Amino acid sequence: MAIPAFSPPRFLFMALTLAGLTLVLSASATLGQDRLPANGFEVPTASAPVVVTDADAVAAVPRSSLSDHSRRLLPVLMGGGPLMIPIAVCSFILVVFVFERFISLRKGRVIPGPFTKRFIEQLREKELDQSSAVVLCDRDGSPAAKVFKAGIERWGRPAIEVEQAILDAGERASNGLRKYLRLINGIATVCPLLGLLGTVLGMIQAFDSIASVGPGVADPKALIATGISQALLTTAAGMTVAIPALISYLFFSSRVDKHVMEIDALGMKIVNLVSAETGIGKPRSSKKAA
Repeated sequence: MAIPAFSPPRFLFMALTLAGLTLVLSASATLGQDRLPANGFEVPTASAPVVVTDADAVAAVPRSSLSDHSRRLLPVLMGGGPLMIPIAVCSFILVVFVFERFISLRKGRVIPGPFTKRFIEQLREKELDQSSAVVLCDRDGSPAAKVFKAGIERWGRPAIEVEQAILDAGERASNGLRKYLRLINGIATVCPLLGLLGTVLGMIQAFDSIASVGPGVADPKALIATGISQALLTTAAGMTVAIPALISYLFFSSRVDKHVMEIDALGMKIVNLVSAETGIGKPRSSKKAA
């Protein structure tokens, strides 16, 4: 008897997503209390303008803070801005559904070998009638068994009618196997756009900070470099999530196509065994009565 396909409860996904959001937001709040000023330099509060050279600008940045940020990945990522939060949520969702698809698309769950081989062999040897075959398909519950059941329910009908029932059931099984693949593809499409939007917003913020600083207060080159480095974090994060998502989508799509082709081939065997033209599909009891 096959194990039912893995389908995590919806409330579990919501709870895990909320937990991840809470962790990210709390880390963001903690980082906001200790991070450097927006322009990356300590600006004196004195009324008289002070000229800051390159050496003074570098010395103004606390080295302990830089070393801490280089050792901690989360504060560095959160430096990319608020759009890092949806990218992090997308990465969390991607991990959950990729794990779910790995379990659900195993061949043993989709096309259980012992069941399919034994079922077709029993039909060929006329050891099953229509009712017992339907019971076996319901007991197994795999996508292949559901396709077999659709053909068995047309037991003794013309081959074209049995084949059409097999094709319709195969289409439904294919749609079930492709569940969540569109979500994974959506993550692969949306994450680079989120990263690009974060970069554009970061660049706008960097140039606004430069425009708001008076002449001679800080080196514009250092300000631009700091702003660009922070803005590009969202693009890097978006690509980091999108590339595995796209690879996962292509991998699972290929696996689904392979399963569908194999189910179709097995379904054609069922058509040949239970259709009226072959005569094999008639139950043994009816043959003895004849």
